[in-house]
Amino acid sequence: MGRSFASRVSHRRLKWVILAFWLVLAAVSAPLTGGLTDQQDNDIASWLPGDAESTVALERQIALGSDPDVVPAVIVYEREGGLTAADQEAVGEDARALAGLEALDGTVVGPIPSEDGQAAQLVVPINPGSGGWEAIAPIVDDIRAEVSDGPDGLAGYVTGPAGQAADSSEAFAGLDTTLLFAALGVVILILLLTYRSPVLWILPIFSAVIALFCSQAVVYLLARYADLTVNAQSASILTVLVIGAGTDYALLLVARYREELRLHADRHEAMPEAVHRAGPAVLASGGTVILGMLCLVAADMNSTRGLGPVAAIGVGVALVVLLTLLPALLVICGRWVFWPVRPALGSPEPSATGIWARVGTLITPRPRAVWLVTCALLLAASSGMFGLNAKGLTAADSFRGTPESIRGDAVATEHFPGAAGNPSTC
Repeated sequence: MGRSFASRVSHRRLKWVILAFWLVLAAVSAPLTGGLTDQQDNDIASWLPGDAESTVALERQIALGSDPDVVPAVIVYEREGGLTAADQEAVGEDARALAGLEALDGTVVGPIPSEDGQAAQLVVPINPGSGGWEAIAPIVDDIRAEVSDGPDGLAGYVTGPAGQAADSSEAFAGLDTTLLFAALGVVILILLLTYRSPVLWILPIFSAVIALFCSQAVVYLLARYADLTVNAQSASILTVLVIGAGTDYALLLVARYREELRLHADRHEAMPEAVHRAGPAVLASGGTVILGMLCLVAADMNSTRGLGPVAAIGVGVALVVLLTLLPALLVICGRWVFWPVRPALGSPEPSATGIWARVGTLITPRPRAVWLVTCALLLAASSGMFGLNAKGLTAADSFRGTPESIRGDAVATEHFPGAAGNPSTC
């Protein structure tokens, strides 16, 4: 990286300008990040391949004036030993009560008895409106409250597309916040173990959070004004990717800066040298990730295709922030931020000794043999990819536990013909 750029990001006066610039930009970006959820497109078509038969069917439904947002909730009742007269009466009462459901779009189908007499089924078409799959959860909660009030021993389950969407919505509730704090916790632990300083980790984390705010704001603006497809998956991955990538780049830059502080009395001279030497490696790493993410644009799945530019934007913003804001912060804080082991001028470099220094000494005289053996080991370790089963997950495998929709689907499969618990609309 050019020395002119490296000297500017740690200039005695420009460092304050850089800090002020990113603080103002983060303050402007923060309100926009909250709107990213509203710009997410989580309907069925946004996840499917654009040329898939089901996507074409949805488009034709819309063209014919049919509402593609109608989702069936399948209610399955079961009693071992067979349904009693009281059970059948309770199922009928539920059907009449659900006929008055505000979100009902059509008529309640059923009760449909099973051939073995041990189960019955209702199909309730509901329309969550513009709220998409996230709005299904409260509707399904109302249905489950109605179904739960039955005779003792009668089990009732709300399953089908609506039940599974509601359980998925519950599983994803608060996911972005959970991912953010989980990623921050892991990264902080790594930084504490790496730097052995109770203070230094704050600067990379602060820089990464600024990068996250700014990248989310950019994605929000592109989603709103440039038709960029964003869904819950890409928004969640963006959080982890920016925090992880930003911290990774920070590790390299801080390590190089600490080395230069042992060679320069003035930290304003040490930082330009650190950025000049570490910058090309950081740019090469970030550029590789960005190009890799953009390869997803060629994917068939709309959800995967949209992830490509979203992830690329996140890594790109993280690169810019970590090569400008972090150097400015480190120079502003001075050597004390490395406490309790501050790198003084002329002090010995810890990396000159230890296990990694010995590894480097072993590699230096025989580089060809090392990379040949390493490649052979990597090829052997990656041989399992030829047996990789990438055919996707079943509905049950999508959950860690066994929510009501999955239990109900198993009951429907046991007592009714295949696909009865997931009816198709033609």
